[in-house]
Amino acid sequence: MSDLVLSETRGAVALLTFNRPNKLNALSYALIDRLMDILDRIEDDANVRAVVLTGAGDRAFSAGADIAEFSESVRCGPDIAVKDFVRRGQAMTARMEAFSKPIIAAVNGIAFGGGCEITEAVHLAVASERASFAKPEIAIGITPTFGGTQRLPRLAGRKRALEYLLTGDSFSPQRALEMGLVNRIVPHGQLLDAAFALAGRITRHSHLAVARIITAATRGLNVSIAEGLAIESEQFARMAATQDTREALDAWLAARASR
Repeated sequence: MSDLVLSETRGAVALLTFNRPNKLNALSYALIDRLMDILDRIEDDANVRAVVLTGAGDRAFSAGADIAEFSESVRCGPDIAVKDFVRRGQAMTARMEAFSKPIIAAVNGIAFGGGCEITEAVHLAVASERASFAKPEIAIGITPTFGGTQRLPRLAGRKRALEYLLTGDSFSPQRALEMGLVNRIVPHGQLLDAAFALAGRITRHSHLAVARIITAATRGLNVSIAEGLAIESEQFARMAATQDTREALDAWLAARASR
């Protein structure tokens, strides 16, 4: 089970790799559980300040949920399927979305179904020129279950999201960029370097400020602007009392005075 998600640390960044390349990195229940355990450990590790998430092999980031496995849950009835499959997947994507350290998807190939939903949920994403995306759940007679009916419309707009949710058609990394699903597209061989470079541009800043910004942006998306501004004020107040803020302000003022 420990091999389902590979984990290594490079400086302040953890690299996590879905490791079922012979199954196109399909998201089995055991893989999701292992990923959640690793995220718990990373969140408590002060030396790790960002996460890069990718897939093993040359073909897939993740082709989505393990259909053979969850179909057995479906055969046991809706209650079992919701408990074993839907709640597990939604807990995973919600955990990523609210994670206090930035998670960057390095999408190296197919990102279908749950793989696409992970890309939607994480904070940032870099796509290989070889990446492809799809919401193919409709082809097997189900709805997306890991948050795809909610996050993609928020990212892309209702009509653009519904085109792919209702047709199941795949779309290119360029289309994913246009819809706000990824931040940039890079040559395949430069994918991990680009993801780590992006992580480095974040980890040079206060990890406390990074966490507060993630919290404000994530919580604010689903409330009114007035409530969002209250969340922003709350997160600022939490930062203003820290040594990180005092040191950053003093450094900025000293640099300005020396010009």
